[in-house]
Amino acid sequence: MTNLQIAELLRNVAASYQLKDEKKYKFQIIAYNRATDAVEHSTSELKDLWDDGKLSDVPSIGPSIASYLDEIFKTGKSRHFEEVMKGIPKEAFTLMALPKVGLKTSMKMLKELPKSKIKEKLKEADKVINKTKRHPLPYAQNIASEVMEWLKESPETLKVDCLGSLRRKTATVGDIDILVKSKFKNQNAKIIKHFTKYPKTQKVIEAGEHTASILLPNNVQVDLLVTTSEQYGSALQHFTGSKEHNIALRESAHNKGYSLSEYGIKPNKNFKTEEELYNFLGLDYIEPELREDMGEIKMSLRQAQGKPNGLPLLVKQEDIKGDLQIHSDFDIETSHDLGVSSAEDIANRAQVLGYEYIAFTEHNPSKKGHSLNRITDLLKAKEEYIRERNWPIKVFNSLEIDINKDGSLPVPEAGLNTLDFALVSIHSVFDLGRDAMTKRVLTALSYPKALIFAHPSARKINEREGIELDWEKIFDFCLKNNKFLEINADPMRLDLPDTLVRDAVKLGVKLTLGTDTHEISMMDNMKYGVNVARRGWCEKKNIVNCLKLEEFKKEVNIK
Repeated sequence: MTNLQIAELLRNVAASYQLKDEKKYKFQIIAYNRATDAVEHSTSELKDLWDDGKLSDVPSIGPSIASYLDEIFKTGKSRHFEEVMKGIPKEAFTLMALPKVGLKTSMKMLKELPKSKIKEKLKEADKVINKTKRHPLPYAQNIASEVMEWLKESPETLKVDCLGSLRRKTATVGDIDILVKSKFKNQNAKIIKHFTKYPKTQKVIEAGEHTASILLPNNVQVDLLVTTSEQYGSALQHFTGSKEHNIALRESAHNKGYSLSEYGIKPNKNFKTEEELYNFLGLDYIEPELREDMGEIKMSLRQAQGKPNGLPLLVKQEDIKGDLQIHSDFDIETSHDLGVSSAEDIANRAQVLGYEYIAFTEHNPSKKGHSLNRITDLLKAKEEYIRERNWPIKVFNSLEIDINKDGSLPVPEAGLNTLDFALVSIHSVFDLGRDAMTKRVLTALSYPKALIFAHPSARKINEREGIELDWEKIFDFCLKNNKFLEINADPMRLDLPDTLVRDAVKLGVKLTLGTDTHEISMMDNMKYGVNVARRGWCEKKNIVNCLKLEEFKKEVNIK
């Protein structure tokens, strides 16, 4: 089951409890709704976390829910869930996708509406379900940026910020939420009117006194909240979330005798900035990417008190000294897609971006139709090409090599010896069992030139789930053999996922960042890899290509 399927199931269980007896099952309803939110916003597949025995790492999934999910992953169903939902038609859950329709209403519709009308409603619900898809972060970011620029054109607008999962930089985003600080009191109506006149608006869903919602092409919903300068910090913190972080923050405030809400501290304490809010509660500022209730509040408190083990000093894009996965158009008759930009253009662009070094990592020559000698000759030609040119920055001769099913590499030793180092990755045979897949990867990483395991989970967002690996064994091998795991900045990969990045950081496993560039504009995607690194609690010391050139060469044992 995918995360979206699991979230839908948990949502249905919560609704079933509500239908049975809302008061009696109050705490179960809250627990399942929180778990639903957590699963929807998880950037790792729950099945993968379950494989690694780490379901408890997901906020709001307690022992009971974890045990039921364990049964589902083992047998395909949960007897407890089936008992809770017993007697409720599947159609009733489907109808819940319609606006303002809960389970009670959908049950009533099934009883009272004629069959033809029910079929009509079910078709409408199916359309809504098919449209309810989370958007890749860059897509949502681009849309939000355009809308925010439009809002800044309003004379009444003083400041604009994105909210929710977009501000926390999760891999995927649902609705886009935006906050506006108005210059003048009682001028909300003008900002709201300006917002609803956004040129790409297809439908105004709602326009109220402080809020509005519009629908854009491809069924992207954008929600707006307008507030005053006095309340801006409180609103920004609250609507950035996550829900789990806010719950933990409210508990922290309650322990100090305060009641915290989106309006600040009751009864009348407002905050102009988030920093003021956190400081008032005795905490240091917590970066949005860390707000997932993973211990950040306790660490912030220790830091504010001057104690050790405070919040990490998160890596920044300007800390990155080089891009370690780039594909140029230098033709070595690759097994996969060739880059479309010249090596010279890429190197010049890298210099503009402020890098000290890059690695050209074209896919290995195809095995089909090539002898081992031919593969070696192609790689020698590339080595000579790189060695003979005067580059504006340091260029490393690398290669992204497919990992065969048995873990071997389709490049002979003589070919490998032409390289400074190699990336190894999985591009086929994704369905091996966990043990076999883990052995496959470790075998590949055992080659002396194999330095980096590229896009390690092999996931593609909204397209393909990750492979099954024993991550403890992978991490342990990397630690003992000075191998690195890549955070691939391609927006459709963002792989290693942030949850696994956090695990790697805890253990001291080193990571690399690469854009997987196949066209020169993709070099600008590094920021998305940095987002993942920050969500994974990375500091500069955790990322190998934050090292300056000479330090990097020493780290990877290149003279």
